[in-house]
Amino acid sequence: MNKKQITALALYSGGLDSTLACRVVAEQGIKVVAVKFVTPFFGYDLLLRKEDYIRTTKEKFGIDVLLKDVTVPYLELLKKPAHGFGKYFNPCIDCKIFLLSEAKKMMPEIGASFLVTGEVVGQRPMSQRRDTLRVIERDSGCEGILVRPLCAKNLEQTQAERDGLIDRDQLHAFSGRTRTQQMKLADQFGITDYPSPAGGCILADPILSARIQEYYKKNKRIVPADILLLMVGRQFRLPSGGWLVVGRDEKQNDKIEALRQPDDWLLQPSVIPGPTAILRHSRNPEELEIAAALVARYAKKSALVQGAAIINAERRGTVHQMEALALDDSIFQPWLKN
Repeated sequence: MNKKQITALALYSGGLDSTLACRVVAEQGIKVVAVKFVTPFFGYDLLLRKEDYIRTTKEKFGIDVLLKDVTVPYLELLKKPAHGFGKYFNPCIDCKIFLLSEAKKMMPEIGASFLVTGEVVGQRPMSQRRDTLRVIERDSGCEGILVRPLCAKNLEQTQAERDGLIDRDQLHAFSGRTRTQQMKLADQFGITDYPSPAGGCILADPILSARIQEYYKKNKRIVPADILLLMVGRQFRLPSGGWLVVGRDEKQNDKIEALRQPDDWLLQPSVIPGPTAILRHSRNPEELEIAAALVARYAKKSALVQGAAIINAERRGTVHQMEALALDDSIFQPWLKN
């Protein structure tokens, strides 16, 4: 078979390993199409600059990449992952299985003959042990069609290799947690601008993952809009049950405003600098006054006149202007969530 007719579908994180895996396969004359799956926990902001990301990835690394949002099924997975969680709320093994399963579904559309990942034996203690790699391959239904170019020579030969779709001799035998071999290979490819190997999944963040885990414990119905709001700003659970999120800086203020839903109250200081806030799931009118007082608490103190601030609260086109005194810290500390 002419290798120019062979297509591989690569799972792409944007990190060094997945970038190298794509390039190693492409060096054999194989067409590589990369897919970057996104959820609220990894890569979601890319949906706002999709075309720019696709263009930049092609220019920097010579990789054709697709973005695919898998938020809804991924949120379902988090309810009860078959292989459990890592140190926090991170279902690393089930995440790999899920993403490979999704990629396998795409193969006919892409015309791909096999799948590619940047995994390396022994690099991560939970999801990249030799036995775990076999479990991931098996449970995703990808046995024989999953090629791991960076560590292929440390693993059994795949069907794709046996069928001559890809030359095993041109693949690698990387292993362990050190990135020395990857960095050398990156130099050979002329790849210099790549992110550090630190993990980028929010579900492995000790604070944010705890918020998400608590939400899952308290809610049977998981709402994507709520998940997104959980990951920004100061979080308050008010005494009557309302949920208030207050921005920490201008960037968070913009994000919070973009995340508002039709029934949310949007609160902002009228004149002085201060935070943007969203009040969600509020059924008590008094909570709006409490929310305004919390916004006043985090407004710029030097701009307050006699300790008070004018706060605009808007919902469905209706604006309320309230004069609010900053709420004392001792009152709201029990409402503040990590």
